[in-house]
Amino acid sequence: MSEHVLVSELDRLVSEGRNPRSLDIDVLPTLDIVRQINNEDKSVAYAVEEVLPEIARAVDIIVEAFKAGGRLIYAGAGTSGRLGVLDASECPPTFSVPEGMVIGLMAGGREAVFRAVEGAEDDVEGGRRALEEVRLTEKDVVVGIASSGRTPFVIGALIHARKMGAKTISLSCNPNSEMAPLADIAITPVVGPEILTGSTRLKSGTAQKLVLNTLTTTAMIKLGKTYGNLMVDLKASNSKLVARASRIVMQATGCTAQEAKAVLDETNYDVKVAILVQMTGMDVEAAIAALKANGGYIRQAMTPASS
Repeated sequence: MSEHVLVSELDRLVSEGRNPRSLDIDVLPTLDIVRQINNEDKSVAYAVEEVLPEIARAVDIIVEAFKAGGRLIYAGAGTSGRLGVLDASECPPTFSVPEGMVIGLMAGGREAVFRAVEGAEDDVEGGRRALEEVRLTEKDVVVGIASSGRTPFVIGALIHARKMGAKTISLSCNPNSEMAPLADIAITPVVGPEILTGSTRLKSGTAQKLVLNTLTTTAMIKLGKTYGNLMVDLKASNSKLVARASRIVMQATGCTAQEAKAVLDETNYDVKVAILVQMTGMDVEAAIAALKANGGYIRQAMTPASS
């Protein structure tokens, strides 16, 4: 693509526009600069609010895929790709899901997470290859992430995903993007021009992170990974999380710290099982069986004991 054509394309993107509110930002006092940035950031949540119906539909597709043994796969470049990698990497320790259930694919590979790999985002075939390397199947869901909505790597990933029969979701901050027609669901929070022209690591990046957090958090809630607003499927893998596990059992059951420690020791720090044992009086084996029979949902697992 010629430089002239690319410039014309960028001119049409909302995210590449020049923000009239920050034309003199380089001569402002420090407090006024940070106030301007903060004022722009305040608009991001409202932009995400406008696309909540699409986000909810995407969650339902993701949950359905998880229940069928499929995976959630993010594909992106630059900031967008890094945000996908971040969200994917946080799911196992937060919700005790298996490694590989949520995957973040980055244009340029692992190295590009830490430093830019020139030209990687322009490789359409790179998107296909990245999905082939993780053995994409029709059970999976692929989320293409690109602020511009035109990143070749991401477009290549979405095209390949559709060919394979996988569900596709696009996440862009520009309306009528090239990615949108390639997706079963297009999520497009339009945050407008950045405080620094074209620096989509700012409002666009914040919007993308909000959406990705919402996708995985809501999906995990619907998979029974929480009890109320408590994260009952965390892995107590360090001292902070051991303490958090005790607090969760205490908050869920109203027991003392000593009782929480005792029941966690008894259940090998399986928070779900500990809560069920403490609340119902089941023995450990019965609690494990009840959870298994009820898909890991604590509320449903309580029913046999209370009936």
